Amino acid sequence: MALFDLPLDELRAYRSQSSAPEDFDAFWDKTLQEAREHDLGARFEPVETGLSTVEVYDVTFAGFGGHPVKGWLRLPAGATEPLPLVVEFLGYGGGRGLPHENLLWASTGRAHFTMDTRGQGSGWGGGGGTPDPVGAAPAYPGYMTRGIDAPENYYYRRVFTDAVRAVEAARSHPLTDAARTAVTGESQGGGISLAVGALVPDVVAVAPDVPFLCDFPRAVFLTDRHPYREIGLFLKTHRGRSADVLRTLSYFDGVHFAARGRAPALFSAALEDQTCPPSTVFAAFNAWAHEDKTIEVYDFNDHEGGGPFQEAAQVRWLRSYA
Repeated sequence: MALFDLPLDELRAYRSQSSAPEDFDAFWDKTLQEAREHDLGARFEPVETGLSTVEVYDVTFAGFGGHPVKGWLRLPAGATEPLPLVVEFLGYGGGRGLPHENLLWASTGRAHFTMDTRGQGSGWGGGGGTPDPVGAAPAYPGYMTRGIDAPENYYYRRVFTDAVRAVEAARSHPLTDAARTAVTGESQGGGISLAVGALVPDVVAVAPDVPFLCDFPRAVFLTDRHPYREIGLFLKTHRGRSADVLRTLSYFDGVHFAARGRAPALFSAALEDQTCPPSTVFAAFNAWAHEDKTIEVYDFNDHEGGGPFQEAAQVRWLRSYA
């Protein structure tokens, strides 16, 4: 697929037409206040992996509604002092996988926490172990339209709340340094990291990689690739509900979280990406409020983006912050 979105010079100037709801901040303040009424209850159980350089803990904590959410905490073997912490969120359909996977960040000498995404973990990778016990109104198969009838019911309200609580859980371990916490993720994980970068005021760095869940009013009309297409297929059946759906989505748009970003950020975009079109990524990047921000652009790549090249860029970049 050749370039299908705006030229790069226009992407660098592009601004989303999406408007944040007037009660956006109040909505999220209330959501997190309600979540914190439940005891975090973070538990860290050692896992025997056969690895000699990394120690792994099976983590359970209370997320949205007090529901149990799983994660892995990986530490460099033999660590005795608090370490910089990287909290990672996962791409659409994947789960936390197996304990011996995803060893990059612990190999850099940092603590690494991977959050399982509720209800997912059956689309790729080593699977997941966190159910989503909340019912929802009629939805198109997938996750994008679950509870889309109202912001209070929407699936990503639960996921973003889980993500904030995941940071709190990871920081509660004695070998993690709360003052040196960074968040990252690819695709859906990038969108989640944008939300956390706004909702957790003291993270020191945010690294969203080809982020999903950005600039919904453009994305749902621009690309016919899933997962955004789930929304269009829902509206194909539920005619006349576009305005209501976009209103719900406005509470979860990465562009609005970006406008509240309080830490340095490293983004990435791929110019042939039909899953997360580059204009939607640049919409979030251009809105990011902190002045210390950078975006890596991969001219001839689709949603795989920079892959290992972006990982290398993140490792180099993060040395300055955590």
